[in-house]
Amino acid sequence: MTRSNRLLVKGSLFLSALVCLAGLLPASFSIAADAVQQAPLGSAAPASTPASVVVQAREVDLGFPVEAIVEAVRQATVAAQVAGRILEVRADAGQRVKQGELLMRIDAREAAGSDAAAKATLAQARAAYERTKNLHAQKFVSQAALDQAAAAWKAAEGSAASSGAGLSHGNVLAPISGVVAQRHAEAGEMATPGKPLITLFDPKGMRVIASLPQYRLAELKKSPRARIEFPESGRWIDVQRIEILPTVDARSHTATARLYLAENVEGVVPGAYARAHFTVGQAKKLTVPPAAVLRRGEVTAVYVLDDKGVARLRQVRLGESVAGGELEVLAGINSGERVSLTPQKTGIEAKAAVPAAAR
Repeated sequence: MTRSNRLLVKGSLFLSALVCLAGLLPASFSIAADAVQQAPLGSAAPASTPASVVVQAREVDLGFPVEAIVEAVRQATVAAQVAGRILEVRADAGQRVKQGELLMRIDAREAAGSDAAAKATLAQARAAYERTKNLHAQKFVSQAALDQAAAAWKAAEGSAASSGAGLSHGNVLAPISGVVAQRHAEAGEMATPGKPLITLFDPKGMRVIASLPQYRLAELKKSPRARIEFPESGRWIDVQRIEILPTVDARSHTATARLYLAENVEGVVPGAYARAHFTVGQAKKLTVPPAAVLRRGEVTAVYVLDDKGVARLRQVRLGESVAGGELEVLAGINSGERVSLTPQKTGIEAKAAVPAAAR
């Protein structure tokens, strides 16, 4: 085929493609227009039905919220019992240790010298007693001399035992099994009697400490149940036992309550902020799961799904959290309406549906 024939064939194919496109364009534009007209303003049917829940009024516990702090039931701060420089540190924050495990070593040479002197005095007092005892048996010394030698021996024994205990304090051991919460001293620092060295806690047992106002004590003491809320995670935990101390602080006029949690609760550590909700009654309220709420600045809204699955954004007014972690609905939606549990995904699909239909 010559060059001119090949060009002629390519030109005819190109013209045929243009004719086909010209016939298809009106149809595609009309479909897009119909799609735009059928799509409701500000909403669109999602590509897949989102996870949702029907909002209904239900009986919920009325709680009296109190600010609280988590603490370990078993916690110990190990302090130095002998003066000396810290030679070695074997434990750090976050490390698990067993009871009796070596945590630190303190230079106890001064205590070792005192112990050696006490042991020498003990040996001398024992020998003196034995000699006096023999002399007393031969009637060379009086009973008073024997009693004095015996007393000196016992005093030397006490001094030797005391110095031996002081020498053992150079090895700082863990009083309980648990986790190192904080280390207060570094290697090379000077340890003095009473100086805190390491704080330990047992993670198996946790409790929450709350201050109860005096004017609500009579009511709260009758409450057999309470739940603990951790606002940063939205987590709620049931309380196993409530203990209210019998005294009231004279300055704040509050009583201390101890709320014990179950053993081995994951993610709960001493010092964490919490909120204790004491059950004081029940009421019927309209609630919504926190996952369904979309917050943008000062606007709080949910995506309400109609019978066809079309999502529409609706502003709501919410109250406080109720027992179980759900939020009370004061206005914006009615009982029986269905809301999306994935509002962000639903919003993205709703915004993408109209531009997609216009193509």
